[in-house]
Amino acid sequence: MKPQSAKAKGRKLQQWIRDLLITKGLKTDDVQSRSMGAAGEDIMLSPYARASFPYSIECKNSERVNIWKAYAQASANAGDYEPLLIVKRNNHKPLAIVDAEHFTNRCFYVKL
Repeated sequence: MKPQSAKAKGRKLQQWIRDLLITKGLKTDDVQSRSMGAAGEDIMLSPYARASFPYSIECKNSERVNIWKAYAQASANAGDYEPLLIVKRNNHKPLAIVDAEHFTNRCFYVKL
């Protein structure tokens, strides 16, 4: 795959997650997809959006993803927020990867 095509594929996933967050109640101005190759998080959130959705998002749209390396990148960019890795491959639904302890703490918090 050409680098330009790979970047377009990654950009499409970033825009998909941005649009998904907007459909869940965040405002268009509060969620921005970063340009390809920019350092840091793939999705930039406003302080208002961070209060509702305290995650740092890294997107990978590839047939072969080293999940551990990608999660390490998400963690390095996360700062004070929980790293969230979104992975996608052709003909498959996107998946969200988050730390298991965080996930279980969050699930039980919501249900109690």
